[in-house]
Amino acid sequence: MSTLSRRRFLAQSAATGAGALLAAQLPAVVRAMPAVGPAGIQLYAVKDSLSADPATTLRRLKEIGYREVETAGFAGLTARAFRRLLDDNGLVAPSAHLDLSDPAAAFEDAHTLGVQYAASGSLRALIPGTHSGGMTIEEAHRTAELAGRLAEQARRAGLQYLYHNHNFEFASQGDTVGYDVLLAETDPALVQFEIDCGWMVVGGRNPVDYFRRYPRRFPMIHVKDFLPAARAAGATGSTADYPGAELGQGSIDYRPIFVAAEQAGLRHYFVEQEGPFTRMSQLEAARQAYDYVRRLP
Repeated sequence: MSTLSRRRFLAQSAATGAGALLAAQLPAVVRAMPAVGPAGIQLYAVKDSLSADPATTLRRLKEIGYREVETAGFAGLTARAFRRLLDDNGLVAPSAHLDLSDPAAAFEDAHTLGVQYAASGSLRALIPGTHSGGMTIEEAHRTAELAGRLAEQARRAGLQYLYHNHNFEFASQGDTVGYDVLLAETDPALVQFEIDCGWMVVGGRNPVDYFRRYPRRFPMIHVKDFLPAARAAGATGSTADYPGAELGQGSIDYRPIFVAAEQAGLRHYFVEQEGPFTRMSQLEAARQAYDYVRRLP
């Protein structure tokens, strides 16, 4: 999905009272060094640098050590021109976040990039009347139905569809949440999921639980950290209450997450960071993220 569209999807959510899961809340493990594929980065994490100088930014990412990227728009270039830059810098894109308002055009771009996975950052913009709060059960039913149709189109185009979460899918709806409805009401052969582990955690759920309950549904993850949820009076539970953090500087321990993800069939992982970037530049944060996953014991 385009960077602009993806940003709009980060609307206010109603995952009230969720809070971040601290490391102590996750089970202890012995080893968690990612064993699947090379380190990847979701390019939204360096969107400002990428927009200013795509070629230099991609070269810097390769120098840091990244070998895979996931796109979120093409920095104002065509898919073909962006693919040339990836090739020139020795980078591969297994996955792309696409604007699926025009699936045929999106899937054509996906093939130009050479990706296998066609991901949506959200489907709210494609569902008339959807509000900006937590995902209701009605919205979850409609989202599951739309995801199934898009996934069938992706299959016919030779691509695998992925649904990527934020935190609004985990707003409590009685004894369930919308994300569980999406998993239950979509065909595993058609609809797979990319867990944004950071957003899932601030939504009040543990990625480890989902990897154990739904093996083979999550071929990809986003590796993202947040500071603990704001506790100041008047906090709304919106995304603004969860400041992004450099990996290893926030509240999420990724050691048990990687172990469980690999056991559940993980194939690719992409580091990512939400703003604001106040301590360092986006490229400096990308280097810290690479160092973090490389040093996981």
